[in-house]
Parts: sequence; C-alpha cells; structure tokens
Amino acid sequence: MAARTLHKLTPDLVKRRAKKPGLYGDGGGLYLRVTPPAAASWVFRYMLQGKAREMGLGSYPAISLHVARERAREARTLKASGKDPIQARNDQLASERRAAARGVTFAECVTAYLAAHRESWRNAKHRAQWQATLEQYANPIMGAVPVSEVDRAMVIRVLEPIWPTKNETASRLRGRIEAVLDWATARDYRSGDNPARWKGSLAKVFPARSKARKVQHHPALPYRELPSFMAKLKGEEGVAAEALQFTILTAARTGEVIGATWDEIDVERAMWTVPASRTKTSREHRVPLSKGAVTLLKVRRKATGGDGFVFPGARAQNPLSDMAMLALLRRMGRDDLTVHGFRSTFRDWSEEMTNFAGSVAEAALGHVVGDKVEAAYRRGDLFEKRRALMTAWAKFCSDPNATASADVVPIRGEANAG
Repeated sequence: MAARTLHKLTPDLVKRRAKKPGLYGDGGGLYLRVTPPAAASWVFRYMLQGKAREMGLGSYPAISLHVARERAREARTLKASGKDPIQARNDQLASERRAAARGVTFAECVTAYLAAHRESWRNAKHRAQWQATLEQYANPIMGAVPVSEVDRAMVIRVLEPIWPTKNETASRLRGRIEAVLDWATARDYRSGDNPARWKGSLAKVFPARSKARKVQHHPALPYRELPSFMAKLKGEEGVAAEALQFTILTAARTGEVIGATWDEIDVERAMWTVPASRTKTSREHRVPLSKGAVTLLKVRRKATGGDGFVFPGARAQNPLSDMAMLALLRRMGRDDLTVHGFRSTFRDWSEEMTNFAGSVAEAALGHVVGDKVEAAYRRGDLFEKRRALMTAWAKFCSDPNATASADVVPIRGEANAG
C-alpha cells in the first residue's frame, strides 16, 4: 500500500476531530468514528467475500493513534494471509478464555457454586453442611487441581476412605461433587463426562448404599421405658425441656420443632402446620396436637406472648439451638440417646402396641407413604386417624402404668379402619 494512502491523520488533528461527529480516515482501512455528542472510537473497515465488514479497535483517547495504526496493520496482515481479522480475534479470545478456565481450581468452583445457589437451600445449616463436607473431604485431594483435570480416579480417592464407614456422608458428598462438576461444565471450565456420576460410572466401583453397611439407627429409648422418662423430663426446667416434651408428643424432627413459630400453631383446632420449606420432604405437614401438647403450648404462649418462636433461644429473636435438647439429655445422664431416636420409639410403640395401620404411623412421622402410584390416589393425609394415634401416644407417654401390660394402648374401631 502506497505511503501516501496511509497516516493521513496526526495526533493534533485527531484531538480536534474527536469533538465533532463524523468518520475520519487515516488510510489502510483505519477510521476514527465520532458519534454524538463526542464519543470517539477506532474501527478497521475491510471487504470480505464481497461484503463490507467493520472491526472495532478500541475507544479514543484510551487507544492512541499510534496503537490504533498498529492494530490496523495486524488486521491487514491477517486479511492478506486469507484470514478474517474479526474471526481470528474471536478465536484468540476464545483460546485465552479456555486457557484461563483451565486454571480455575475445583475449590474455586465450590466457592462459586455455593454463592450461585445460595437461595436454593432451605436454611443456612444445609448450606454449611454442603460446604463443610466438600472442604473436609474433597478439597484436600483435589481442591487445588484445575477443575478441567478432575477425573474419576481423583473422585474415587476422595470417596474410598469413607464409603464403608460413613456411607451416608460419602453418598451425599458424591452428589455434591457431581453438582459442582456439572456447574463447571456449564460454565465451560471443563468438558466431557462427569466423573462423579453414579450410574454407569461410580456404581461399578462402590457398592450401593443399601449394601455398603447395615443401616445405623439413632440410639432410641425402648418404648416401655418412655413413661418413666417423660415423668423425669417434666421435672426438668427450661425451654429445652419443654421443647423435648413437645418433640416427643408430636414425633416431630428437631428442626421442625425449634423452627416452629406461633403463626404455624392453631391452638383452638389443636393443629400445627409445618410449612414445606422446613420439612424434609418439602411438603406441608399438618400435625394433630394431643391435649398434652396443647397444654404445653399454652404454657409457652404465656412465656413468649404468643409471638415469634414457640421455643426461642437465649435471644428471643432466635430459635432454640439445635444442640440444646441433646445437651439436656446429657445433663439427664442419657448420653445413650438422641433426640431423633424418639421418633423410632414412637414407631416401635405404634407397631407393637396398637392396631393402627403402618401407613398412619408413617404419615405421623412426616414420611411419604407408598410409591408414586399410591400417592396419586391418596389425596388426604390421614389427619383424623393420626389425631387418634397421637392421642393414644400422649396417653401412653403420661401413664406410668402403661408398661405393666402390652394391651394397655391397643386402639379399636377407628384404628382398624386405617
């Protein structure tokens, strides 16, 4: 290209032109475009296969005339070699992004995944469990590894030590690693199959959860010992003692009880409605309240004013700690028990001491009853049958003589209808 067709502009001329809208050529396809009111930028204009194309080279004055000329020269060289300057630049940027992505570590992806899904967890405790398991088990082995290089061998190294002894934790950890790697693939940080996938991959390496080891039950009190335990519990003072009584009487989960608020309680109808956001099944759960449970709630309403949490913690605006009831059991000298274990006590009692159908007891525990087909036909929640069951349970809990005979609590009539 002849020298006279290049470098038509000077720095001073560019400075003056940058204040007046227009298109000013420097030669060789380089132009300064000024749009109202005074936004100036450099462009390289060229023809490709009979079509006019335009490539941005940066804004002025951030990009000087000298730098713009150098960029235009590079573009002309690419075009002369048969390449499209715009496509070549896009390919270069994509290559740089891939190179940068290859440097993103698994630990960084964990942090980003947790931030992106912050609102998807029902509570902060669940999110903390996610983070804790990944940081404790996965990060020490592959946290510093680029996520693009995480393979099945690494995932196996993470899971293998805990699969036989902490199978439930290991299974959840596998699912969490799979979710993080899926997210990384969606963000183009990695490609290919997910090495943490179960079907067709890790299922060939590890035994299924059901075969890995026997189910570890929560330590539970034999149901025949419950009435005497309840009598002792009623002698304990404090919110934790009342919360534990309520937990036992309703056969509810710890999180459901400590998170209970007064707007969920209908004392007049003797019903507690646990919202779907706080149940393990993500379904609303109506709990029939026995007279004993209602009496306990009336005491709590006087203590709290009927506002906020039913069982508040040290600060009224916060719920009772999820460790408070367990600590109470330890103070009572019952380190052998867990709060969750009382649900097993209830289930054993229902099975051994009543004629209620198993589906009624399972519904009382907030479990999903039956398979999908059965669930489709079962529209109700067996509420009235559960009310009768919980009334019998409360009677058993408060009757110290109930252990004397195995036929003290059999329920007739309505129970047989279950």
